[in-house]
Amino acid sequence: MIKVVTDSCSDITPQLAREFGITVVPLYVNFGNETYRDNVDLTTEEFYRKLETSKIHPTTSTVTPADFAELFDKLAEETKEILAITHADKFSATYAAALQSKTMVGKDCRIEVIDSKVGAGAQMLLVISAVKMAQAGANLDQIVDWVWRAIPRVHFRMAFDTLEYLRRGRRIGKAQAFLDGLLKVNPVVGIKSGVTFPIARPRNRAQAMNFLVDFVKGFGDVEAVAIEDAATPDDLETLFERLKNVVPAERIYLSKVGPVVGAHVGPHVLAVAVLEYV
Repeated sequence: MIKVVTDSCSDITPQLAREFGITVVPLYVNFGNETYRDNVDLTTEEFYRKLETSKIHPTTSTVTPADFAELFDKLAEETKEILAITHADKFSATYAAALQSKTMVGKDCRIEVIDSKVGAGAQMLLVISAVKMAQAGANLDQIVDWVWRAIPRVHFRMAFDTLEYLRRGRRIGKAQAFLDGLLKVNPVVGIKSGVTFPIARPRNRAQAMNFLVDFVKGFGDVEAVAIEDAATPDDLETLFERLKNVVPAERIYLSKVGPVVGAHVGPHVLAVAVLEYV
């Protein structure tokens, strides 16, 4: 069967990876001279504790083409077809590394690499849907075609208590406009085509959650929804309880903002991704 690969910026938890048989390539989080593989050497919970106590602001780095080639060679022992869906090329070099690695794979295997143009929960929904198609018997061409058509139909919103982490990590993009006069707001930003852009300025956390719920309601019937917190599980549970009255619970995937993404967004974010029917 087709093997589906993604990177840890998809925020696919180890539990989801096991459930769907997804291979997740860990990116790296660096605290000074200490380097950790995302959710391998450092769990999400450990990362946020370290983030809030360390005097060093973490940086992140991606994997090399050789790392991808080694993985693809290993998977090629089990399959003749691999699909890799990566984090937005504009945010990291992961897509370029995966693409370059195709020429380094020694085994006979077809490998397709797609830049998701997004990340986090939005990337997650594309990956899980691709896996479910493969399990249902779709061929690689059908899945690749579906993913390309789905990318414009996956939507992402993230509510912050501060944009400072985005600013430090240079991932703030057009949301830079929100940095002025944001002392008492919980800004909401979106990601589309690898660009971060401002959406709304709720005055508090409750209003920010209302915004996320209304965002999902605005789509009516949808194929799937992903919701994520970083270090505020009670907020995630509240959001889930509200959204399961909007979307069937079996279509909602709960996740955590992992270490690599968390290094750029901070510990108090709450995110929602919506996949429309394609």
